[in-house]
Amino acid sequence: MSNRLSKEHSPYLLQHAENPVDWRPWGPEVFEEAKRADKPVFLSIGYSTCHWCHVMAHESFEDEAVAQIVNKEFLPVKVDREERPDVDAVYMAACVAMNGSGGWPLTVLLTPDQKPFWAGTYLPKARLLHLLQEAARLWREDRTGVLAAGETLTAHLRQEAEHRAGAPSRELVSRAVRQFVQIYDPQWGGFGPAPKFPTPHNLIFLLRYARLTGEKGAQEMALHTLDSMYRGGLFDHVGGGFSRYSTDGRWLIPHFEKMLYDNALLTLAYTEAFQHTRRPIYEEIVRRTLDYVLRELSGPQGGLCCGQDADSDGVEGKYYLLTPDEGIRVLGEADGGRFCQWYGIARSGNFEGKSVPNLLEQPEFDREPEGMAALREKVYAYRLSRTALHRDDKVLTAWNGLALAALARAGLVLDEPRYLDAARRRTADFLAERLTGPGGRLLARWRDGDAAHPGKLDDYAFYAYGLLELYGATFDLSYLARTAELAGQLLERFFDWEHGGFYPYASDGEQLLTRTKEAYDGAMPSGNSVAALVLSRLARLTGEGRWREAADRQLRWLAGAAGDYPAGHSFAMLAVLEELWPSAELVAAAREIPEELRAFLRETTHPELATLVKTPEDADSLAVVAPFTKDYPIPEQGVRYYLCRNGACAQPVDRISELEALWDPN
Repeated sequence: MSNRLSKEHSPYLLQHAENPVDWRPWGPEVFEEAKRADKPVFLSIGYSTCHWCHVMAHESFEDEAVAQIVNKEFLPVKVDREERPDVDAVYMAACVAMNGSGGWPLTVLLTPDQKPFWAGTYLPKARLLHLLQEAARLWREDRTGVLAAGETLTAHLRQEAEHRAGAPSRELVSRAVRQFVQIYDPQWGGFGPAPKFPTPHNLIFLLRYARLTGEKGAQEMALHTLDSMYRGGLFDHVGGGFSRYSTDGRWLIPHFEKMLYDNALLTLAYTEAFQHTRRPIYEEIVRRTLDYVLRELSGPQGGLCCGQDADSDGVEGKYYLLTPDEGIRVLGEADGGRFCQWYGIARSGNFEGKSVPNLLEQPEFDREPEGMAALREKVYAYRLSRTALHRDDKVLTAWNGLALAALARAGLVLDEPRYLDAARRRTADFLAERLTGPGGRLLARWRDGDAAHPGKLDDYAFYAYGLLELYGATFDLSYLARTAELAGQLLERFFDWEHGGFYPYASDGEQLLTRTKEAYDGAMPSGNSVAALVLSRLARLTGEGRWREAADRQLRWLAGAAGDYPAGHSFAMLAVLEELWPSAELVAAAREIPEELRAFLRETTHPELATLVKTPEDADSLAVVAPFTKDYPIPEQGVRYYLCRNGACAQPVDRISELEALWDPN
């Protein structure tokens, strides 16, 4: 018998629609019902590709004994954290405050006024039953104590929302690098002990810092980490794409779920590395990652889906593991032996008797033996015969914004029209047509024709970031104009003009227990960090004072939030790099977009160079977005480059080679 989740669109909620637990979706009516029934709320938060969410579901939420006590003593509520990151953020903060750590599934007990009095993660059935029985007893016998615990924790969460303003400085940036040095793993790359997360923005920051300062150590840490992540099992050597994190320090055994945001951010990191080094292996990794994304995460009506599950047939990683016998059966004795030797597939195995393909024993991992790509294709075809992985097929605005940035950047740098076309048609157009509501306001999720949930900070900031990258790859002015519209909505509905920082949800949206401003750049960068970069670039691209004022306020707020541990705010440090190292504005005025300009931008990353293109077709529209460009005439033939720094402009030049002579980012 279906419960109250059966009419939802979230794949995660639908996974629980047949549970005997009488789940409700999150909404204000739940808490009104809880007040009328005089019951606490049992809140469970997860996502559809989460391995331990599946485990807890099978052990507990499909169990009649658990369902009986939950339904009798509580009002049970299910939340898809990917659809409602605002709800997840509030109660994950409570979990971290109570336990020092968090994760999913997230289990929280709430009073009817949404205040948490207990929080944890995965619980085995016996422990869950004990918790439920004890909490129900306390609610009946010690209501005052329960309510007091909720009040205390809520007060703590609200207090945590404030940061002192600071001053962005080169010292802050340098301190972040020193902190990375302290936790760097020189043997296997990455930072800190297992489990190891890719956190690609850490690596992008180190690469850009190295280019601006000449500190080779920062670049070496980043490149060694990128090499190690690819060589291990974190990268799917058969089908392409990266898993979410590594359970060990060698990057060998992944947590097998694949997420869109990880692959988008890693694409940006490897593209950056390719620009820095021109090593062909980095280009190959970018292509195999994006080809995976477009092949396996493309939605049937557009957009890119969230990710793929770690489990198949109820077993984690089963889909990806191989044995030597399988290699020989699929490829033949000789080719199967070559394939297994190259990818470390041994009879002893490296994960539960089977092998995760890897290149850890190949010192020349970037010199693939001839014919290996063709063998991979055959093994991939064989793997498709296995039970298909569950795909979470909802389309999230925020994650598609990151994918848009990755496709645009890679399309430019690799000179690959397929990626630019996907950036335009599969992501940018889809977000504009399906996830944009009246007044240009964003919606957070689309699935099966249903767009829902008001856009949050991450939706606006990540989409705007992607559009900026797409403008830089195509110079289609409509993308820059839309970026400015989104930034305007961010300032109107999310920004704290008094103290700095963006709230996670709009001032006219559903008001949750707290409105904590998140600054930490974890597995994904924070919306606050990405918004800072967007505002900073808009200020330089347009010359508009409102973007400059907001960028300055936001950077001061982030500097305060990052003061103690700037390494935990690496995406924010990217914005600081662009602000504090010499930057410049470039306007290329021409009858058409100069191909030599594209080649210049492909060669190496130039985030500190704010580049605009003025043509007869968009001159008037450009003057609206960037008024200062009115003063730069378009020549009758060729191109005229106008380069300005700190309000002073050099003599215009006609060739990109002359421009390079004027431009010194140091």
